[in-house]
Amino acid sequence: MPSRFRLRVVNIRIAAGKCGPRRKSFPLRGRFLLVLVVVIAGSVAFGEDNPPSAFSAKIDVRSEDLLIQPPTANWSSYNGDYSGRRYSSLPVINAENVATLRAEWVFHASNTSRLEVTPLVVNGMMFVTAANDAIALDAQTGRVVWRHPWPISEGLIDDASGHINRGVAVWQDRVYMETDNAHLLCLDARSGNLIWNVAYADWNKNYGATSAPLVVKDKVLVGTSGGDDGVRGFVAAFDVLTGKLAWRFWTIPGPGEFGSRSWPGKLYLHGGGTTWMPGTYDPQLNTIYWGTSNPAPDFEGGVRPGDDLYTDCVLALDPDTGKLKWYFQFTPHDLFDYDAVETPILIDAVYRGSARKLLVQADRNGFIYILDRINGKFLSATPFVEKLNWAKGVDAAGRPVLTGIQPAAEGTRICPGYAGATNWFAPSYNESTHSVYFIALEECETYFFKSQSFREGRGFYSTGVKHIPSEPSQKVLVAFNLDSDSIAWKYPQAGNGRSSSGTMTTAGDLVFFGDDTGSFEAVEARSGKPLWHFNTGQEISASPMSYAIAGKQYVAIAAGSDVFSFALP
Repeated sequence: MPSRFRLRVVNIRIAAGKCGPRRKSFPLRGRFLLVLVVVIAGSVAFGEDNPPSAFSAKIDVRSEDLLIQPPTANWSSYNGDYSGRRYSSLPVINAENVATLRAEWVFHASNTSRLEVTPLVVNGMMFVTAANDAIALDAQTGRVVWRHPWPISEGLIDDASGHINRGVAVWQDRVYMETDNAHLLCLDARSGNLIWNVAYADWNKNYGATSAPLVVKDKVLVGTSGGDDGVRGFVAAFDVLTGKLAWRFWTIPGPGEFGSRSWPGKLYLHGGGTTWMPGTYDPQLNTIYWGTSNPAPDFEGGVRPGDDLYTDCVLALDPDTGKLKWYFQFTPHDLFDYDAVETPILIDAVYRGSARKLLVQADRNGFIYILDRINGKFLSATPFVEKLNWAKGVDAAGRPVLTGIQPAAEGTRICPGYAGATNWFAPSYNESTHSVYFIALEECETYFFKSQSFREGRGFYSTGVKHIPSEPSQKVLVAFNLDSDSIAWKYPQAGNGRSSSGTMTTAGDLVFFGDDTGSFEAVEARSGKPLWHFNTGQEISASPMSYAIAGKQYVAIAAGSDVFSFALP
């Protein structure tokens, strides 16, 4: 049947469906058209908003498919694979030919001006999110296959009020996404239709969600935002088929639990420690690694004495039970909003003469840490920004050696600033160069302190920060080499430091990232030499990915309200 005729029939079906309660008043012609739809377009069930697409049989992501690393043609999870390395083994686009890279297609999201999504691609189908909408695209052309709309929520505060969503998880023929008000949706990957919906943090209006979920075995893992707003953080796991809660790990211990001395009275209910970015997973150790955010109130430490566990930590959890195996805290008793939700990268490498299973994390506090991920043992910490005055260094146990500066009523200059020396935007690791790539921010800000009490519906900062006009901010692409245990090179960027783009590295000896002037860039992985750029004309606040269809490699990134896909001529 010609596509135009089919579209008209579907439109008639929808119109007739809206008149369902008045079936007795249908004229003969209307009934005939309704029957025509059922007979001719039999695969389109009555009342179904989105028909199954031509990709239906292709979307079947098994648990073993998610174990593949590094990713090849498919990019089937937020970081490409469980390791968090964002390393694509596709070699077609390389340092020799990247200068000819061109835009293949652009998809525009009409319901937001700021996309932070990393697209997923499975067998030619791309899945993206824009605010609370999930959208499936033909990854070769950018054509919309289906869209699942979900209304944005009213009355949210802080990060959640921006209705930011960083993407989906895919398992078998299902798609999972979080909404701005912390609902977990399960959609049919063939049609976008809703299978189930679970509200997993609806008892405190200050909760939100901005992350992409993570599927591990038979569970889908989620977290929340709201660490600055007086919520109690957690990681939760739900059954992938039914949506039933399997376990929940609270990042702020309750009365009588280990670490609870930092949280007198009922402060544990408002202590922060949210989990607003997806973690990583080691299938051999059967361990997930998940970062936690700052404590609340942000800038007032007197009401939360001690280390404030488990804020600013990486947690090693059993994915089957949610039990804690170990933790490492990057910034004990944080007074500076140094969330530790940055991606924990899992690397197997010879480090300082020994073969180790490493966890490497460039942290918001200005140090890049290397841990033994089997037991959480601290191995090293190296500063990666010049502007760093809250600590003198890190001791042999991994604890910061403090300078004693802290927020004050009259204001205190503190470096890094409130946005951190790096943030949620993705790092990457290249197997051939043994280097980690990430975006750093050179910035100081003035921190102020004024005590406040928790109130639902408003932030719980105990006051705030101001930019220092006389001190310009600058984004820098950093390469940290594991062999030398030092910074290999830096690539300073033009701009005002406001972008939030992550990185991806490839077998083509490249690092892709969004620069601070709105361009999508590629540099040589070994030297940082700039090789190619494309001006998107918009601020980039997302991380890139790569995929292949019929042997043709593409790279994609969201910029402003658009998703761009690039390929060689």
